[in-house]
Amino acid sequence: MKKYFLPFFLLTINLVSAQQLAVLKYNGGGDWYANPTALPNLIKFSNANNQTKLSENVGTVTPGSTEIFDYAYIDMTGHGNVFFSDDEALNLKNYLISGGFLHISDNYGLDKYIRREMKKVFPKLNFVEIPYDHPIFHQKFDFKNGLPKIHEHDGKPAQGFGIFYKGRMLVFYDYECDLGDGWEVAEVHHDPLQIRTKALQMGANILTYIFNN
Repeated sequence: MKKYFLPFFLLTINLVSAQQLAVLKYNGGGDWYANPTALPNLIKFSNANNQTKLSENVGTVTPGSTEIFDYAYIDMTGHGNVFFSDDEALNLKNYLISGGFLHISDNYGLDKYIRREMKKVFPKLNFVEIPYDHPIFHQKFDFKNGLPKIHEHDGKPAQGFGIFYKGRMLVFYDYECDLGDGWEVAEVHHDPLQIRTKALQMGANILTYIFNN
């Protein structure tokens, strides 16, 4: 069985020739499999524009698996219910505090469930809104007003939330934004090129930030 720690091969993008990202397959009935073209498109965009060397093979992992420790970045999305068992919550916590990173994209309807379940993972930590001057918004692409608005849900502004542990951001949560939809191929949602480009640029910023911090 693998030990619950990540080696320091995740410190910078340039240390690994082919890094791999994964989608989180969770229980509870929510559609964890939504946005199947999102990560592949983001990887291609990041490799082309940010000189990253990410593998185009996207993995799928469960929160309680040892395989989750093989990935620096886990993407989570969906519209419905999420459930973490106690063992899954502990494993996910160990993954995150060992150097892993979780990006959550509310595809509309995920919010109340993910806030409840992340309390199992970090009972003493809360989501905090990330200020516009945070570095995650100012990597290669500059977002002076924070998250771009990709899809309209309830007429609310897009917000970025984070969970921080010992000064490091472990989780980035885009709410009322739907970055993952903006990463998908144009034929899926028929978003204008300008909107899709903003979504991909913000996604590339997230990847640059986590691989260099």
